[in-house]
Amino acid sequence: MKKQHIKLTSSDLQKLQSILKKGTLKVSKLKRAQALVELDKGKTIVSVSELLDKSYPTVWTWVKKYNSEGLAFLDDKPRSGRPSGLSGKDRAKITALACSTPPEGHARWSLRLLADKLVELEYIDSISFKQVGIILKKMNFNLIEKDNGVSAK
Repeated sequence: MKKQHIKLTSSDLQKLQSILKKGTLKVSKLKRAQALVELDKGKTIVSVSELLDKSYPTVWTWVKKYNSEGLAFLDDKPRSGRPSGLSGKDRAKITALACSTPPEGHARWSLRLLADKLVELEYIDSISFKQVGIILKKMNFNLIEKDNGVSAK
């Protein structure tokens, strides 16, 4: 049976080797680059998929994409979906408010209370309590009861 491999151009091989020498890379880009180099050495798709702990169809897709797009396929394509629309400063304001003392009559902040207060203080035009929860979760911030209101866990 014939081995299933690709033949890289010398310029592509040099680019891949320089990519692999970089200290910081996304894992997906690293694995794709490693796969191409290993396939160029004559390894089969099966052996490369085992080596990189990827499925056969995944490696086969990489081969097809390399053949059609070249090295451009190494980088992820932009994902669909609406961008957040909140800047880092907005997120910081949300977290800072959650760290502050809750308003009178409340033992602690709730997500709905935070969302309402953010709009009231005109930090943000509008925000849902669910979005506040997502932002706090990404900041690894949990609302828990303490003597002074809330604290970061």
